[in-house]
Amino acid sequence: MSKYTSNAISDENSENEHRSVQLMAQLVQTEKCRRIIRMSPQAFLKLCEKLRSSVGMKDSSTRVTVEGLVAEFLYVVGQDAKSRTTPFLFHQSGEKFNRHFHYVLQAIISLHWEFLLQPSGADVPSQILNDNKFYPYFKDCIGVIGIAHSRVKVPVEDVGRYCGARRYPTQIIFATCDFDMKFTYVIVGPEGSASYPRVLDGAFTRKDPLKVPEGKYFLARAGLTTKPGVLTPYRGVCYCLKQYSTQGPQNYQELFKFRHALLQNVIDGAFGVLKKRFPITTGDNESYFSIRTMTRIISACCILHNFLMGIDIDEQIIAEVDRELLHDKSRYISKKRKLEVDSEEKPSSSKKIALEMWNAYEVYVYLMFLAVGFTYFVCVSILNTDFMCIK
Repeated sequence: MSKYTSNAISDENSENEHRSVQLMAQLVQTEKCRRIIRMSPQAFLKLCEKLRSSVGMKDSSTRVTVEGLVAEFLYVVGQDAKSRTTPFLFHQSGEKFNRHFHYVLQAIISLHWEFLLQPSGADVPSQILNDNKFYPYFKDCIGVIGIAHSRVKVPVEDVGRYCGARRYPTQIIFATCDFDMKFTYVIVGPEGSASYPRVLDGAFTRKDPLKVPEGKYFLARAGLTTKPGVLTPYRGVCYCLKQYSTQGPQNYQELFKFRHALLQNVIDGAFGVLKKRFPITTGDNESYFSIRTMTRIISACCILHNFLMGIDIDEQIIAEVDRELLHDKSRYISKKRKLEVDSEEKPSSSKKIALEMWNAYEVYVYLMFLAVGFTYFVCVSILNTDFMCIK
């Protein structure tokens, strides 16, 4: 290689390095940070420090800092950016960018032991303990089970296995979360056509299984099987969060399903926040990554979600998710009340919880009726007294 060519390459590298330094300075010193990489500058710097101290992440051999490496990764997952065009924005070759991306991906996944922890069940969640709608009925609940789908790119011969109810291939994201909207267990990868009960059974039998402490349970939707450690609502009983704001439940099955749904909604919120922070997990567009890489990306995003829910809660995103869940008409099974009873026999523990809840609810309604009647009687008596005085 001639001396002229070597100098030209050196000058180009120096120019690219200078541009990267300018880009990072603009990123961490302005509010563009949250818009571009989906977190505040403070959270971004803490994440980089965590990767340095806990995983031993270092600057690249091409003089790209840890901050630069992490920013590149976060830009891709936070904007669902194409890996073919992103290297141009960071003034890098495609090969170098891909190497950096997978380096950061592996580093974040290595944090799973710190940010994906299964619950011990030692304490009652404060969201249950401090609300008489849920305590003591759900005192043994340790979290919620949920399932979501993410679009993937698969070989033509595998499309049938990955196409379930959707018209395109997806993989299943099976997760549990606590009531702080943090994931506690995540499985990514089952094909989109897999039945939900089979995915649940697989979670209990795999090499790193879902663990349920003795006497505890997770809440789950009716589509999953009722089994030890999993509490599902009554089938064939409608609930509507808006409906019960004006008209109360009519029997213990409806009351149980309504309060079960109030707690169950936390997993929908967790998935909603995850997908808004990191749109690459939604799979709205066909992925440019292989299915194996997408599986690892989604796992990494769940870890990042937990990290940010601890130090950088985005109230605006949570409010957006809450509004979308409230207006999601598909969540309302029917606008008409159904009277049929669950055809599936519930375990005695479920029925016991439902009946205890219903008995307490009836007492509450009766006391409220007496209070309203007494208030009405007092008001009428006062009005009559005033009328007599005037006469």
